[in-house]
Amino acid sequence: MSRFLRLGVNIDHVATVRNARGGAHPDPVRAALLAIEAGADGITAHLREDRRHITDRDIERLVAEISRPLNFEMAATDEMLGIALRHKPHAACLVPEKRTEVTTEGGLDVIGNTAALARPIGELGGAGIRVSLFIDPEPAQLDAAKALGAPVVELHTGAYCDAETPEARARELERIVRAAAHAEAIGLECHAGHGLSYATVGPVAAIPTIVELNIGHFLIGEAIFVGLTNAIARMRGAMKAARP
Repeated sequence: MSRFLRLGVNIDHVATVRNARGGAHPDPVRAALLAIEAGADGITAHLREDRRHITDRDIERLVAEISRPLNFEMAATDEMLGIALRHKPHAACLVPEKRTEVTTEGGLDVIGNTAALARPIGELGGAGIRVSLFIDPEPAQLDAAKALGAPVVELHTGAYCDAETPEARARELERIVRAAAHAEAIGLECHAGHGLSYATVGPVAAIPTIVELNIGHFLIGEAIFVGLTNAIARMRGAMKAARP
């Protein structure tokens, strides 16, 4: 029997639209509640150091108001570690972050940053927060994540989604397939996300060793045209078609 494939909905870019003009509308927490009603298994929110979209108040409200797990995306900094330990979300996904980037560019270099990652992984895990590392689909990076004690990895699917030819996309998909299989072999729970759309989600959803997809920007963009409930329902349908 196929394992159930969870869908986490990232509501960052509802906050992006709100912050473009200031004020309180549109409300990302309202979007999170609507996403849950539509079938989201969890909500993801990235509190960036520059607060370009999600704010501290958004995190406070999400912890208090949503009924499904909150996945708190964060850089491995003292400031973000303190915020996570104070609010104790269900999960914390450590991601690379640069102020100059438009969105997260690639995965964490776990191998090159072992010392910097050890403390946040240990303290978050010690507080009962499920730690995941957002990494490129490379077995060596997975081995490093395992050695540090992270129970979960999230494979960066951006290169696969952005591939310009069928051949390039096939190569990137094979990297994800191999990495997901390796994750299970060494005892890591495997998630995936970044850039997934209706056109690209199927082959990733079909990988049996992946148990969760986190999708945000595409769903929020689609919601402008069809509504968030309909966008999530169609994504759920594509996931189910790929993995009954």
